Amino acid sequence: MRTKIIITQIFLLSFFVFPQPRSGTTVDKKIPILVRCDDAGMCHSVNLAVKKVLESNFPVSVSVMFTCPWYQEAAAILKQYPQASVGIHLTLNAEWKNYRWGPVAGARSVPTLVDSSGYFFPSRASLFGNNPKLSEIETELRAQIERAIHSGVRIDYLDYHMGAAVQTEETRTIVEKLAEEYHLAISRYFDEVDVETGYGAVPEHKLDTLLLKMKTLEAGGTKLFVFHVGLDDAELGAMEDLNVFGPKNMSMNRQSELNSLLSPQFQALLHAPAIRTVNYHTLILEKGLRSMKRPAVL
Repeated sequence: MRTKIIITQIFLLSFFVFPQPRSGTTVDKKIPILVRCDDAGMCHSVNLAVKKVLESNFPVSVSVMFTCPWYQEAAAILKQYPQASVGIHLTLNAEWKNYRWGPVAGARSVPTLVDSSGYFFPSRASLFGNNPKLSEIETELRAQIERAIHSGVRIDYLDYHMGAAVQTEETRTIVEKLAEEYHLAISRYFDEVDVETGYGAVPEHKLDTLLLKMKTLEAGGTKLFVFHVGLDDAELGAMEDLNVFGPKNMSMNRQSELNSLLSPQFQALLHAPAIRTVNYHTLILEKGLRSMKRPAVL
C-alpha cells in the first residue's frame, strides 16, 4: 500500500511541475536535459558513486580523469553500461592534499606543467603562474586522449577539470584542435545552458536547490546539469582540497549530490512528459560534430 502511495505522489509531482504535452507533441518540443557526472576515475569512492548513477539506467554522460590512479576501474565499470556517454575530463591540476597525480606524458616531457615533486599544481593560478609552455600542454592533453582511447571505452567528448585546459585563448584553441583531430565533441559546444545543481549549497539544501531549478526551467537549449558525486566514506573523507574556494566537508557534499541526483523526486522530474534526457552521444548523432561552436560566454 505504501509503495502505491509513493508512486502516485511521484506521478502527480511530475504531472503538475511540467505542462503535459498535447496530442501530436514532437521530441523537438520537449526540454532536453543532459546530466554530466565529473571526476570518474579520481578515486574508488567516486567510481562507486558513478556506478550507482549508471545503475539508474538513464543516458548519463560521465567524464573520466585519465590522469588518476583509479581510471582503469572507471573504464571497467563504464564498459558495462552502454547507455552512458564517456568523456575525457582533461586534467592539468591535482588539488588534493596528500593525494596528487601527475602528467600522463611524464614529468620530464612536460616540466613546466609540474611542481618540484613532479605533480600537477593544485590550482589554475599556480599552474599558469609557472608560465607553462603551450607545446607541453598540447603534448599532455594528447597523451590523456590517447590513454582514454586505448582504455577500450568509446570516447565521445572532451571537457576540462577546473577549467584549466581552456584557461586562455591559446589553450582553448589547443582543445578545439585536438577535438577536431580525434573527432570528439566538446562539452558546452552544443548551445548547452548550464543549470546550477546546488554545488555551492550546504548538503541539507542540495536537493531543494536542484528541484527548484528543475521546476523553473525555461525552453531553449539543452539544459546541462553537472554533478560531482561520491560516497561519504573514509577514503573521500580523508581528502582535503588545497584550494580555499573548494567546499568544506567534501565527502558529505558529494554524497549529498549523489543522493539528490538519485532521489525519487528528481528522477520523477527527469521522466516527466515534457522532458527528454540526452547525453553527448545523443547530441553527436542528432546534431553532428560540425554543428559545434565555441560558447559565447566562456
